[in-house]
Amino acid sequence: MSVDAASTAPWLVSQGKFPPGAMPAGVKVPSGVNITVGRGDVSLQPMMWMFLAILVTFLVTRIVTRLIRSGSGGRAGLGNVQIAGNHIHHQVFGILIIIGTGIVLVSATPQGAALDAAAAVFGAGVGLTVDEFALWLHLEDVYWTNQGRKSVDAIFCVLVITGTLVGGADFVTGPVGTAGWWSSVAGIAVNLVLCVICLLKGKVVTGVVGIVISFVALIGAIRLAKPGSWWAVRHYASRPRRARRAAIRYNQRYQERWNRLRDLVAGAPSQQRPG
Repeated sequence: MSVDAASTAPWLVSQGKFPPGAMPAGVKVPSGVNITVGRGDVSLQPMMWMFLAILVTFLVTRIVTRLIRSGSGGRAGLGNVQIAGNHIHHQVFGILIIIGTGIVLVSATPQGAALDAAAAVFGAGVGLTVDEFALWLHLEDVYWTNQGRKSVDAIFCVLVITGTLVGGADFVTGPVGTAGWWSSVAGIAVNLVLCVICLLKGKVVTGVVGIVISFVALIGAIRLAKPGSWWAVRHYASRPRRARRAAIRYNQRYQERWNRLRDLVAGAPSQQRPG
């Protein structure tokens, strides 16, 4: 089977695997929004646009919602969106943006600058939607309650995963059936098992982040389970010493430290859970 260099060269260049100076004559690389970083040998790719859009959207959204809550938003013309007496949460706009961008990506398969723009718009939709993760998890408005802190955990997971994928990731390497391919598949299977163990130990963020950062999953699987988790109930009932260690490890001070970090970014809860 022969491979046409003219058709594959643009893709190789976009992946950083084909030196631009060695391009075959007459081959053109699709143009995109190129913002150079540092010495000029790094440019923003679609995944980076998506990552930045999620981060900026989340930060701006939290600033706006905190201003509205404090009563200062009115001076800047900011306020909750009301339609026919119903409060429209910003996750609704995020979902609509994700749906619209997904349709464009599938139907038009944009390239270059259009793909960068679509990635940024999609990231904005993700940021708006995940910022209210706790709402669509509990199916009630818990944005400014203790349960609302789960939205901060969710956005952290999304940022870590997209940030890790910015540089590209080859989860499975080598041709199918080769030793390299089987070893990579085995590595993925082991890592997924470690992630499941983290989830069973009550470490949701660690288990999700561990999908793309194997070291995090390994550490989370080795360390003690959180009290009340499936793992602690099943394995610590007959091991009181380990149960005590877990209770000390994940005491109230541990939770307060993480809550201070969440509240610094997203604002402290000020309401009781509805109902």
